[in-house]
Amino acid sequence: MKLLTLALLIATLLPPQLLDSQVVLQRYEAKLAEIKDPQTLIFMYTVSQAGPQDIDQTHRVYRSGNLVRDETLVVDGVTQKFTRIARYRNRYTLQSLAPRSAQYVFLFVRPIRAAGRYDYFYRAVPLGSPTAFTVKTMTIDGRSFLPREIRFHSTGAGARGDGTLVFMSAGKYWVPVSIAVAGRVNGRAARERIVFTGYQFPPSLPKSTFQAPRALPAAALPTF
Repeated sequence: MKLLTLALLIATLLPPQLLDSQVVLQRYEAKLAEIKDPQTLIFMYTVSQAGPQDIDQTHRVYRSGNLVRDETLVVDGVTQKFTRIARYRNRYTLQSLAPRSAQYVFLFVRPIRAAGRYDYFYRAVPLGSPTAFTVKTMTIDGRSFLPREIRFHSTGAGARGDGTLVFMSAGKYWVPVSIAVAGRVNGRAARERIVFTGYQFPPSLPKSTFQAPRALPAAALPTF
């Protein structure tokens, strides 16, 4: 038992192994092909915007596939309760946002020493014309071989900006924990930050989750 404890202690003190950058990319592509996005999940998110429109809100979301129940809980520091039932795809998933070698050339820049591992920082060069969402750099986590951080440029109707996506593990999944964007909307400076917390992955959600709340019946005055 003492020998096992000593071996574990030595392992924690040894520097992490630095891998060849091409080996890291091969493992990255293999992990992307293997890992799935959660289809049923519950999470909280806060969104803060400053610019043409100032927003400070907290939400709770229930999602099953494309079905979404989005509960607004706090607006500008005031507790509220507003529920929206809708159907739309999840834009903030690993499979939607992670760049592939079929889309980009990844140029290794440097390793980054992290807690007990090396992460690997790459510059991404698009193989085709830039799109509305174009990855600029990516940091691959040296333990999971999944993207730890993605920096990107985004354009839209009257808007453009640069942002950073941060991912972490939650249970068996790899999920976003924050998105920060700074840019301009219709010529005016704007900033937005979204933070995701409290992930849960139930096997299913009851159908009632995605039924709109019923309004209370109008009160009727008694007749005499």
